[in-house]
Amino acid sequence: MKRRDFLGTAAVALAAPSVARAQDARTLRFIPQADLSVLDPHWNTAYVTRNHGYMVFDTLYGLNNAYQVSGQMVAGHVVGDDGKRWTLTLREGLRWHDGTPVLARDCVASIRRWGAKDTFGQALLAATDALSAPDDRTILFLLKRPFPLLPDALAKSGVYMPAMMPERLARTDPNTQVTEMTGSGPFRFKPDERVPGARAVWERNAAYVPNPAGSAEFTAGPKIAHLDRVVWTTTPDPATASAALQKGETDWWEYASADLLGMLRRDRNIETIVQDPAGQVALLRMNHLQPPFDNPAIRRVVLNAVVQSDFLQAMLGDDRALWHDGTGVFTPGTPLANDAGIQAITGPRDVARLKRDLVAAGYRGERVALIVPTDFPNLKALSDVGAETLRRIGMNVDYRALDWATVLTLRGKKVPVEQGGWSIFFTFGAGADVATPAGHLMLRGNGGSAWFGWPDDPKLEALRDSWFVAPDLAAQQSIARDLQTEAFQSVPFVPLGQYFQTTAYRRNLTGVLRGFATFWNVRKDA
Repeated sequence: MKRRDFLGTAAVALAAPSVARAQDARTLRFIPQADLSVLDPHWNTAYVTRNHGYMVFDTLYGLNNAYQVSGQMVAGHVVGDDGKRWTLTLREGLRWHDGTPVLARDCVASIRRWGAKDTFGQALLAATDALSAPDDRTILFLLKRPFPLLPDALAKSGVYMPAMMPERLARTDPNTQVTEMTGSGPFRFKPDERVPGARAVWERNAAYVPNPAGSAEFTAGPKIAHLDRVVWTTTPDPATASAALQKGETDWWEYASADLLGMLRRDRNIETIVQDPAGQVALLRMNHLQPPFDNPAIRRVVLNAVVQSDFLQAMLGDDRALWHDGTGVFTPGTPLANDAGIQAITGPRDVARLKRDLVAAGYRGERVALIVPTDFPNLKALSDVGAETLRRIGMNVDYRALDWATVLTLRGKKVPVEQGGWSIFFTFGAGADVATPAGHLMLRGNGGSAWFGWPDDPKLEALRDSWFVAPDLAAQQSIARDLQTEAFQSVPFVPLGQYFQTTAYRRNLTGVLRGFATFWNVRKDA
């Protein structure tokens, strides 16, 4: 080999590690709470779908750490006609991932599609007389009555996410999934690299136009992507996820397992924080269309059988800093949380009496189909405790061990158990989502249009409607007490307590925002 060739080869070899380090610093490796089995944030209420949605799609408004609303895609708005006319103006220069401009009519179609499914969106559209796009940058709401929470609805951070899509996608029936991921957000989804059940990939949207105002907080302010790629790898086994994080094979584990937190906290290369100060609320949902839970008396027996601490300990152990029992229908620590009828949750549990009550309520041994996502550790833990609770009071539990994607599909079926339907499942809601009636999917009683489980309770609906027009906080709190009292009678769901998830990431990550897993503002040192 000539000396010149040798020196050139050596230089390349010496440079290779630094190139690899630079490339690695531009790729973030992430372990999500569950597999990303559904992509459409208007179609599905899985929080992994919401997290993906915020990468690909943008929203008209955002929320800061104090849940205050500010414009995101919207440059500003003007309110007139005594609160019944809202004129929203889009920021200049916004473009979809395919290079076409974002137009007001795209947003109008997106609002309609989102509002057909979302509980807050339904309230907004019910108050809307006309929604139009007078020109390419103007969205016009003409309301039947004042709706001061209009920006809050369009800024909601939970599920369903108010994602803005091109009109050609937003015209898709809300009950049919959109599979083309063309948004205007800071990342582009890579469908060619997706492996269902294992892997999902995004790349930086170099053409994204960040909001120039404010600072990056939660879903508000400039969403600047410093990473070239974000790779999600589904790892349902907590021990495997923990080992990968400690070895540096992954950078961030969305929800670290409680029994491994002590070890992770002792690792000087790992940061552990509770990202969402509102936490989550664990929930039990019954199918109101099919026996035995079409009977409210039987639902009340189940409510009276629940011991919240049993469920919370199964997920998070004995660390009381991570969970709070005695939880009603609204998030503890928020203005609407109250103790009306709370003895239904906190009262003594007499198993012998509950067995008698179950028979007296009309239970005749019907099969209770419990659908369990075994690849979602927290929901698996809740389901295991739930199965034992139901068996203890005399129910015939059919424990169906499934994967998360199958549960998401199955829970939408309204057929009887004998035809493959379901009776009960366990889930959770973000604390911000269940803090008020506005975004509280579980508190709806609108029958066939309600969230999976389909409770039908006109009194709940009337109380919710009155909350939206309440003149002040005191009136809202009074209605919240009535809502909780009614919920403990009709039992649209059973609250299982508030808990706080710990996220864990390597200390070479900076700029991780509070709220939930977002990937703008994050930097990674080599």
